Amino acid sequence: MSEESLRLFFALPCPPDQATAICAWRDGQAFDGRPVAEANLHMTLAFLGAQPKERLEALLTMASGIEGTAFDLRLDRLTTIGKGFICLQPSTTPQALSRLVATLAEHLAALGVVLDSRPFLPHLTLARQARSRPSGAAPGFAWHADHFGLYLSTATPGGVRYDALGRWPLAAP
Repeated sequence: MSEESLRLFFALPCPPDQATAICAWRDGQAFDGRPVAEANLHMTLAFLGAQPKERLEALLTMASGIEGTAFDLRLDRLTTIGKGFICLQPSTTPQALSRLVATLAEHLAALGVVLDSRPFLPHLTLARQARSRPSGAAPGFAWHADHFGLYLSTATPGGVRYDALGRWPLAAP
């Protein structure tokens, strides 16, 4: 990534109390792989990848015009996706979450942002580079999703850091 680009994504942040509970549970499991830092737990809504710095203001303005509805999110399935990503997923995807993702995709396309063509797969990554599949069940972590944000991903010597660049509310149902 050049110095003229930013690695960006839209996400639902995991509330601090839930992040602490999730990590305490995860750390008590026999998962292999590299655990995701507690401060980095989130559910990606749209991964933008490397974007020119000049596009940031347009993204912030676009996001401020998104009208979504708040919803309850319950992560009650323990799965492995891709190549070694241990995740929590909802057994049922809230309709408001699906609508938010679709609305973001439409608005991003209008800005010329090309997203991954794979269908949205709601998940919260617990660990990366796992060599084995976890067994057992997730206890069912839940929170009320009442906002989403735009995040900057920065590689640091201590690991990746996610910084919120903007935050927007979701309307009460």
